[in-house]
Amino acid sequence: MRRVAQPLIDMHRRRKVRFRVTQSTAFRLNVPFIKELGVEFISAADGRSVVALSLEPWHLNSWSVAHGGVLMSLLDVAMAVAGRSLNAGAGGGVTVEMKTSFLQPAKAGTRLLVSGFAYHRSMTMAFCEGEIHDADGRLIAKSLGTFKYIRKRPTDQPADG
Repeated sequence: MRRVAQPLIDMHRRRKVRFRVTQSTAFRLNVPFIKELGVEFISAADGRSVVALSLEPWHLNSWSVAHGGVLMSLLDVAMAVAGRSLNAGAGGGVTVEMKTSFLQPAKAGTRLLVSGFAYHRSMTMAFCEGEIHDADGRLIAKSLGTFKYIRKRPTDQPADG
């Protein structure tokens, strides 16, 4: 079930509304790094996910194209969310392995759409693929990843690390 997006405001820098996130059990809203990047959650269900990012100056490298670490972070979160959407009982997931091929640069100012697909699941692992396309439909990067489900922890117990 899709819910209406709520704007989240970056109060630290008071720039602007940086991103919108919708609610989903497959998408963890408490990941500060993903929030700071400005990742927008679009959907997650049945082993598929879509996230988006509008490239801003702080996402770029010295050639004024998307930094590879930003692209890999997008692929990582899209694949993890796709895998987690198949196991609502999981407390989360961690990346075990990830391979990414960068096909062409993502230019400054473009909007990126990132899709994740879990093509196989076991009791403890999800095997996924992801793709990034720009607003013109160009394939920017492609990735394969393996994710281990982690158990939910009691709410009164702090997280490790």
